[in-house]
Amino acid sequence: MPVDVHQASSTHEVAALIGPVTALPGPRYAGLARRVRELVLAGQLPAGTRLPAERDLAAALDTSRVTIASAYRVLREDGWARTRQGSGTVVEVPSGASTSAGWLPRDVPGLIDLAHAAPSAAPQLEPAYEQAMRRLPAYTAGHGYAPGGLPELRAAIAGRFTARGLPTDPDQVVVTSGVGDASAVVAEALLEPGDRVLVEHPSYPGALRLVESVGARLVPVPVDERRPDDLVEAAHLAARQSGPRMAVLIPDFTNPTGARLSAAGRRRLAATLWQQGVLTLVDESCAELYLDEGPDGGPRPPYAAGLPDTATVTVGGLAKPVWGGLRIGWLRADAALAARLGAVLGRRQLSVGLLDQLAATTLVQDLDAVLTWRREQLRTQRDALLAALAARLPQWRVHPPSGGLSLWCALPPGLSSAALTAGAATQGVLLAEGRVFGTGHAFDDHLRLPFTRPADELRAAVDVLASLAGTLSLAGGHPTTPASTVI
Repeated sequence: MPVDVHQASSTHEVAALIGPVTALPGPRYAGLARRVRELVLAGQLPAGTRLPAERDLAAALDTSRVTIASAYRVLREDGWARTRQGSGTVVEVPSGASTSAGWLPRDVPGLIDLAHAAPSAAPQLEPAYEQAMRRLPAYTAGHGYAPGGLPELRAAIAGRFTARGLPTDPDQVVVTSGVGDASAVVAEALLEPGDRVLVEHPSYPGALRLVESVGARLVPVPVDERRPDDLVEAAHLAARQSGPRMAVLIPDFTNPTGARLSAAGRRRLAATLWQQGVLTLVDESCAELYLDEGPDGGPRPPYAAGLPDTATVTVGGLAKPVWGGLRIGWLRADAALAARLGAVLGRRQLSVGLLDQLAATTLVQDLDAVLTWRREQLRTQRDALLAALAARLPQWRVHPPSGGLSLWCALPPGLSSAALTAGAATQGVLLAEGRVFGTGHAFDDHLRLPFTRPADELRAAVDVLASLAGTLSLAGGHPTTPASTVI
């Protein structure tokens, strides 16, 4: 959790965020300055935060005061801090720097981006756009806007829901610019500052930040990938105790854990939240990315199946099965709420791009073929990553997921995902440290590894992690807070 802006930050808190200076590459003062910049870009040290006194931070990090003073000097010279008499050293963001830049996906030659669970494009993408271009002239005489979505795309999405066991009419569907856009529309329309929102813990960082952005309060409920149905009782108790207005859930292959509720578990969870008057926002980004057959694999009925349409809002999209560059998502609700949410969306943007919607219509109609290809790709990459971890990092605990996009790795005692992330970045591997998936300082003892890159890149990334893990272990790492104790 970011420290309070304009307040002197706790020396212990900042030291925990920085991690062991012995693990920072290069000269210690330069590595320390670089680590502070990373924390600013990640939003964990917001602009205006007063850094600890040099002597105090030196003692907390077990390093010399000269190292701290030199790091602060580098930060001041580069525009990342300022020092005023009597006010100490305060974090700043240089003109032109973005506090979110460190988390944006980047396709840079030579970098292996495992900070984002984003697969490459499916082969059906380009033919779909070619077909869309052939259909486009039929629309160009008009204004080009399709508020709420093209009728044929909404019909295709509704047909997909119906085929999966959730009868849906096109007027229950609103087309959006991706899953995040759909979720943002729901939060903007239905949440008020101070509302409580039940969330899985850990969970997708975008969902956590979205809840916080509208002034709502997170009610975290623990997720265990080995016993995913434990979420049912935990959510039941949390709902009774805190009275949340909404729950945000990923029933299938939770990001980051890969946990998936059983058919019986999702029915029980859906029933208990509905009975307690909690509206559930269901994220189906990975719902059809099952990779194995058997009791844990294969298709499952949608979470909303069997519930009144007023009990849930379901969001989904084409980013994971097709490609992140195709910004097409949707939400499904009862017709009255869908109309209301469509109006909220219309105030923000008149329409999602028409060409993208035409291509998406073809892709949704052909989604079974797309998913067959994507599942085979992900299955191969998942197995390659699991094999590499077993060979190079056997002490890391990983529960193999039966689908989804990522592994959730429990690190050995004393090994910090923050330190691994900082070290890997200098060797061309981008990671998201465990703490971004939780609240407070939870999950520094975990690391998410997406299997969305080619197998050779995944093996190379594991080689980097194995080398870093050995170095950090020899250096003693730094104490981590077990995730199970910070919920």
